[in-house]
Amino acid sequence: MSTLVWLTPTLAALLLYGFGQGFVKKWISEVPPARFCLYFVVAKVVFNLGYFFTQAHSPPFSPGTSHVYLVGILAYIMDGAGWILYFQSIVAGPITIVGTLSAAYPALVVLFARIFLSETLHTMQYFGVVLVIGGCIGLSYAPPDPNAKVTKKRWIPFAAAALLLWGADQTMVKWCYNHGASDPNMALYNTIGAALSLGIYGILFGRQGAHSGTEWIKSFVPMGMMAGGDLTVIIASQKGPISLVNPISGAYPVITLIFGALVLREKVTKFQYVEVVLIVFGLFLCAAS
Repeated sequence: MSTLVWLTPTLAALLLYGFGQGFVKKWISEVPPARFCLYFVVAKVVFNLGYFFTQAHSPPFSPGTSHVYLVGILAYIMDGAGWILYFQSIVAGPITIVGTLSAAYPALVVLFARIFLSETLHTMQYFGVVLVIGGCIGLSYAPPDPNAKVTKKRWIPFAAAALLLWGADQTMVKWCYNHGASDPNMALYNTIGAALSLGIYGILFGRQGAHSGTEWIKSFVPMGMMAGGDLTVIIASQKGPISLVNPISGAYPVITLIFGALVLREKVTKFQYVEVVLIVFGLFLCAAS
């Protein structure tokens, strides 16, 4: 199978995630995180169900495939729970550490895929994965603020649990594909899992207050991009090795950095330029067949 079959949607996810995070960064002070979660589910309903109903698919809940759809829904519940724990860890802990930890989850995907799925890569591709993950960790790192207040230690289990959930759920998604799942059905499972995690969290903690038209725009635009990114990852995960799809799509901090520099007028340091070069070189190695 041609590399472009899985690489094209993976790169599309990288762009959508990168710009989506850029707009979240731009408007996060105007929209609470729980409200973003609520709108994220709305965006998933639009994109995922639109894909599900317009593509040919087998019955998503047939008795003989119960092991697949239950694992698929559980995987996406775990994905949503990871986002919730991530938001909690940001509130409770130092973003310099939380952000760095979250950027490392593709390493767990590669490890889990090797152990549980027997998925192997070429030596240069492994080297590329290391460069991509290491570069993303470098971009996520920020020097600690000496004037920052001391935080409670409860952020540590939150951040660690989010890291573990994200690493496990992507491996479970690939397992579903290995056992006969299809793109449209996985998009449906993604929507159900998001509704049972992000949706419930958003209703409980993000429903209060006025939902203005401006807020809808400022939330649905980035959440629509994130939902589109999730959908393209779903498509790419069926056609390509999750050990490559996940690190490449997870390299979106490069796009967010460019967005921040051009749109938000944020300063890019020499260290960040070096990390970007490492990531780009790593992406080239990852795509090598």
